[in-house]
Amino acid sequence: MEVNYKNIKVIGFDADDTLWVNETYFREAEEEFCRLLSEYETPNKIDQELFKMEMANLELYGYGVKAFVLSMVQSALELSNYNVSIKTIDKILNIGKDMLNKPVELLDGVEDVLKALSSKYRLILATKGDLLDQERKLEKSGLTNYFHHIEVLSDKKEANYSRLLGHLDIEPSEFLMIGNSLKSDVLPLVNLQAHAIHVPFHTTWAHEQVSETETNGKLYKTINSLKELIKIMD
Repeated sequence: MEVNYKNIKVIGFDADDTLWVNETYFREAEEEFCRLLSEYETPNKIDQELFKMEMANLELYGYGVKAFVLSMVQSALELSNYNVSIKTIDKILNIGKDMLNKPVELLDGVEDVLKALSSKYRLILATKGDLLDQERKLEKSGLTNYFHHIEVLSDKKEANYSRLLGHLDIEPSEFLMIGNSLKSDVLPLVNLQAHAIHVPFHTTWAHEQVSETETNGKLYKTINSLKELIKIMD
């Protein structure tokens, strides 16, 4: 079934891996973490245990680099049976600092798309993660002026989006969300009778992956590049 976007008034954009590179840096950090802990376990085991720790800590720490670093430190302690050196802990902290200081690398065509759509629609940024880090990245990106509203959510579930739509004072049918995550940027909106367009990124965090069963029968569009939006929304 073809999706009709004629009633759209507000377009929401995810930030990480939709507007700029993010997950790539986490994968690089995980590889460095595995090297630091290589005397204690295999890379595969370290990776598995780190992910388990992130999931266990998610409700307490939320998303973002700082939460990731805390999970790395806790994993290092447990994997080493609390024998890991202070020097290694310091190196783990520096992995996090390096991540926070990464330059913001915009994905292909992002600014052209925002410039084209901002003349016709109200654009908002709807992302999750650490507030300070997301504000810093947005400032570095140079994209702030394209957005009418910026929302850093603690999570991206139906309840979070419902509150956002209420704040924006629009009906779900008037809202379109753009993002790389089916779990966070697409399915919650479709379930609310809003619209969503999926723009896959080449790397996806395991926590954001969904099964084919979860997407069966869900009405949304998938595009290969953000630049396709200009033609779709023209």
